[in-house]
Amino acid sequence: MSRLSTIELFRESLKFSAGHFTVFSSTHRENLHGHDYGVHAAFTTLIEDEGLSFDYRFYEEKVYALCRQLDKAVLIAERCKYLTVNDEGDHYCVHFNGEKIMLLKRDAKILPLYNITVEELSSWFLQELLLETEQLEKHRIQKIEIKVKSGLGRSGSATWLK
Repeated sequence: MSRLSTIELFRESLKFSAGHFTVFSSTHRENLHGHDYGVHAAFTTLIEDEGLSFDYRFYEEKVYALCRQLDKAVLIAERCKYLTVNDEGDHYCVHFNGEKIMLLKRDAKILPLYNITVEELSSWFLQELLLETEQLEKHRIQKIEIKVKSGLGRSGSATWLK
C-alpha cells in the first residue's frame, strides 16, 4: 500500500522584495510600488519504507535560488498585451497607454508572464521547478503547490498534479 506525505517549505529565507505594477486594462494600471513576497512550496510524494519521503533540501535550495533571481528588482510582464518592452542599451523602455517607463536593466527583471500578480508569480515558480524532470521522478513527486504571498492575508497559488 502506497503512503503519501506532503512536505511544506515556507522558511523565512524563502522570500524576495520586488517592485511591480499590475495592469488592469489598456488604460489602467497601478503605480509602481513594491512588496515583500513570501513563497510557500508543498510537495506531495510517496513515503519510503524508512519513513522518509526525500531529502527536501534540494527543493528548498531551488526555491531560495529562484527568490534570489527576483529579489530587489522591478518585475515586468513580458507577455502583457498592454505593454511593449524595448531594449535600449542600458535601459528597458516600457510603453503603456502613451507612457514611457524607463528602467535600468540592472534594476529590472523581464519575466515571461502576462501580469505581475501573485497568481502569475506562483505559476512562474512552479514552471521553473517543473524543469527539473529528473528530480521529480527521483523523488516520486505526485503534486506540487506553490503559493506566493504579497502580504498578510493575500496570496495566489499554482498547482501541478502528476
